[in-house]
Amino acid sequence: MLKNILIDLDGTLTDPKEGITTSARYGLNKVGHPIPDSENIDWIIGPPLKASLAKLLNVDVNDDLAEQALLGYRERFAVTGLYENHVFDDVASTLEALKNKGYRLFLATAKPEIYARQILDHFDLLKYFDYPYGSELTGERTNKGELIAYILEKEQLNPDECLMVGDREHDIFGARKNGIETIAVEYGYGSKEELDEAKPKARIGKFSALLSLV
Repeated sequence: MLKNILIDLDGTLTDPKEGITTSARYGLNKVGHPIPDSENIDWIIGPPLKASLAKLLNVDVNDDLAEQALLGYRERFAVTGLYENHVFDDVASTLEALKNKGYRLFLATAKPEIYARQILDHFDLLKYFDYPYGSELTGERTNKGELIAYILEKEQLNPDECLMVGDREHDIFGARKNGIETIAVEYGYGSKEELDEAKPKARIGKFSALLSLV
């Protein structure tokens, strides 16, 4: 019996493209590695950001250059990038309907919790969640499997009574590692090929379609 729904943020509830990509370019530029405007870096939305910056820099994730680029990213994101974001259609009404049906909702994002909470609060979505779980600024729990394991432990949840909703393979694999079924949204940043490979239990074209599946 489904009781708890874990929900991703970027690419699932909101479209953060402008804020994330512009802040990433800012951070990379600060370390002397500008990215041309013609280069599409939308793929960085969703996975742990430091690893994506390291890939763009062609260095190891633990390299100091990746850390400096991340600090540059946060310098801009914490002030401006957070709000260069918009909520997808039907998100607020769907979250409200899920709450009214008695489901407990938990945010499960690789984004630092401090930013995730601010974003939900800014868009008046925080009130629908029992708790907005995210990563630490130190990098802890940026791995989706580790984050979900942490949520299960903290909230004492039974995986059989949980569902994960997200847009990337990281959401699906992370949930599966913890014995949780998944629904993928197709309007986010996971490509069709990525979702085909990840094999979620179901796929939806708009967030409100979740109501017909729970």
